[in-house]
Amino acid sequence: MTGLGAVFRPQLAPERLRDVCRAADESGLEELWLWEDCFREGGISTAGAALAWTERVRVGVGLLPVPLRNVAITAMEAATLHRMFPGRAILGVGHGVQDWMGQVGARVESPVTLLREHLLALRALLRGERVTTDGRYVRLDDVALDWPPEGDVQVLAGATGPRSLRLAGEAADGTILTAATAPDGVRRARRLIDEGREAAGRTEPHEVVVYLLAATGPGAADRLRAELVAEGLGSVPDLAVAGDAGAVAKAVQRLAEAGADTVILQPTGDEPDPEGFVRFAAQEVRPLVA
Repeated sequence: MTGLGAVFRPQLAPERLRDVCRAADESGLEELWLWEDCFREGGISTAGAALAWTERVRVGVGLLPVPLRNVAITAMEAATLHRMFPGRAILGVGHGVQDWMGQVGARVESPVTLLREHLLALRALLRGERVTTDGRYVRLDDVALDWPPEGDVQVLAGATGPRSLRLAGEAADGTILTAATAPDGVRRARRLIDEGREAAGRTEPHEVVVYLLAATGPGAADRLRAELVAEGLGSVPDLAVAGDAGAVAKAVQRLAEAGADTVILQPTGDEPDPEGFVRFAAQEVRPLVA
């Protein structure tokens, strides 16, 4: 079955998160995703709050920009969430927006090298291994977590370009694709991910999570069109959906048929009813998605 979730967008003030979390949990939403967009809201702090305010919904962070974090800190934070809320935290890491990384003095010459080194060290630490490595960017000397997660945990990678997608297949446990990914883009991403998996000899399942920009209710089409134009995506076909639950479910199904395992509905930045949006996803769209 195709997984389905929704995003709490950081254009909303942090104090709005509690009500959205409660709506997600009460409505039966499977996954609520959070973003760490500069310079809005922290991914780990919001994830910890969201998990504490809920009982059953899984909470994803997509994604944590690796240039901002020492990998040991990422591992400590991830392990803490996984131990406190077993089976409910989903964490993704990625390059981050390069302009933002430049603004804070964290931009690196080779984002792909950094992400590779971060992923390999992070997954090893979360497996409970003791790690010594002297890479171009990631350096650890006899580091191990005192409280690693119990059981296997997945680390997802956000990726767009061919090199990053192959790297995700090679070194991550799953991949997050942005809402700028149409069904044809999902098919292409799957091929590149599989190339990376084959090169690394990996045969275990690899989850692909895709954001889908969606709008419903009064003014949905206008809000959707305005956001696409603002992002320079107004001419890209099959990229977003405005309409009722049936229209949204069909768009979800197209992404699933292209290779998405989980589709996360992304409201517009000016969504007037974020609590209603998560209820719409859980109670109206979910029953229509195979």
